[in-house]
Amino acid sequence: PKLFYSKLPKRKKYILLCDPMLATGGSAIMSIDLLVKKYEIQPCNIVFANMICCPEGLEALHKSYPGVKIVTAMVDSHLNKQKFIVPGLGDYGDRFFGTTDCD
Repeated sequence: PKLFYSKLPKRKKYILLCDPMLATGGSAIMSIDLLVKKYEIQPCNIVFANMICCPEGLEALHKSYPGVKIVTAMVDSHLNKQKFIVPGLGDYGDRFFGTTDCD
């Protein structure tokens, strides 16, 4: 994962962190690391919300931050060799921004 931007108001108590998918957990863990270390947010005051995840991502996030609440709409089967959620929905970013080669 790569951090592109980080700015929060000075007064902060609770965080709702949203990401469409939780695959490996890398991006979520990096984001929560930033919230905890830079902004001094307590993990118990963070809710991570996503639409689709897999057991591997849930396990990684819970292992790193057991106090973070995780809300998801669907837990799919697993990650494949390319680290995509199976069956999943493909690359969400490519689909959302129209950068796929598919019609």
